[in-house]
Amino acid sequence: MSKRLINGDLLNDESEPLPMTTENIRPLAGLLVLDFSQFLAGPVAAMRLADLGARVIKIERPGTGDIGRTLAFAGRTLDGDTVSFHAMNRNKESVTADLKVPSDLAYVKELVARADVLIQNFRPGVMERIGLDYASVKEINPAIVYASATGYGNNGPWRDRPGQDLLAQAISGLPWLSGSRADGPVPVGLSIADHLLSCHIAQGVTALLVRRFRTGQGGLVESSLLESMLDLQFELLSTKLNDDTIQVQRHGDHAAHAFLAAPYGTYPTSDGYIALAMNPVPKLGALLDLPVLEGMIDPQLAWDQQERIEAILAARFATGTTQHWLDILDAADVWCAPVLTLDELLDSEGFVAIRMTQQVVRRGATISTTRSPLRIDGEVLTSEKAAPTLGEDDERVRAEFPPTHATGALAQKVG
Repeated sequence: MSKRLINGDLLNDESEPLPMTTENIRPLAGLLVLDFSQFLAGPVAAMRLADLGARVIKIERPGTGDIGRTLAFAGRTLDGDTVSFHAMNRNKESVTADLKVPSDLAYVKELVARADVLIQNFRPGVMERIGLDYASVKEINPAIVYASATGYGNNGPWRDRPGQDLLAQAISGLPWLSGSRADGPVPVGLSIADHLLSCHIAQGVTALLVRRFRTGQGGLVESSLLESMLDLQFELLSTKLNDDTIQVQRHGDHAAHAFLAAPYGTYPTSDGYIALAMNPVPKLGALLDLPVLEGMIDPQLAWDQQERIEAILAARFATGTTQHWLDILDAADVWCAPVLTLDELLDSEGFVAIRMTQQVVRRGATISTTRSPLRIDGEVLTSEKAAPTLGEDDERVRAEFPPTHATGALAQKVG
């Protein structure tokens, strides 16, 4: 039995409200999402919806599928797919369709007619050429919520550039905000543009679904890697737009921010590193037995003598262990933290306590991954379903959603 949310009610085929049970209690239960996207931003946006209860069917090309199945993070694979693909596609089903074949495209359009949400992250113009752009899809399903993720939007000179995370970071200027003035550009070492874009797309889809439940109106949400990177820099851009004298001027080796004064940064200890956030310099001087800092009562000195202050702190921290300094600073409510390595993070009690991992099983292979970062009504959102194998659900989905009499006409129209 298929289920849909209409005007805020979860309905079955007979249009009767469904009782909330343990199977459909998640906020987006009953919604059908078609995921046409590949690799990261789009698939992760769809996964976020799946974690919240939506049913997600991944539409993949036969034979190869999502490029993320073979583009491996750290070169690691598991059960025939990259570990990163497993991490991005839990809770989904996989249906294969060659969108250049009229009969496959016609069938996909039938799924579109029954879907609540469509997500795609092709370059501008691709979906238009195959007749699955928003204007065309809206004719098939006026109430659909359509999400489009691109590299740089649909207009402007960067429109057709490759939409990839590092490239978007580079164009946005972000790599000039990290590191010291002696460094070249320092990109963020993870796909931050993709991940933020996935959050924006998921947020936009959810907002349009709320509107649809109120009014019955579907809609189009669009965002891009570049817009996500610019939004990340809202403090810097807003300040620059209102004061043209603002320039990015990175500081010494210990500074962690081009626009915050000492002691903001990271400092080596005898066995690791410690991070300091915004803290009064005189207070640190008193706690660390540094009279020269204790006497810097003028806040302007934290800017004017930033690198000198950082050098004095670095020399002091190097004489003791990270834990030694944490014991002193934590007791005085100083904003600080250890700088953990990956192994130290995984071994820490704090990591265990937050329960951020889960295990799923596919064809006998146990896969450890992260869970949704959300908690709903006090409960963490974990998954039971692993990422699908390519075309895993072809027969079952086609049996559940058999072609209607319109399929032949659609195929002829497409052809």
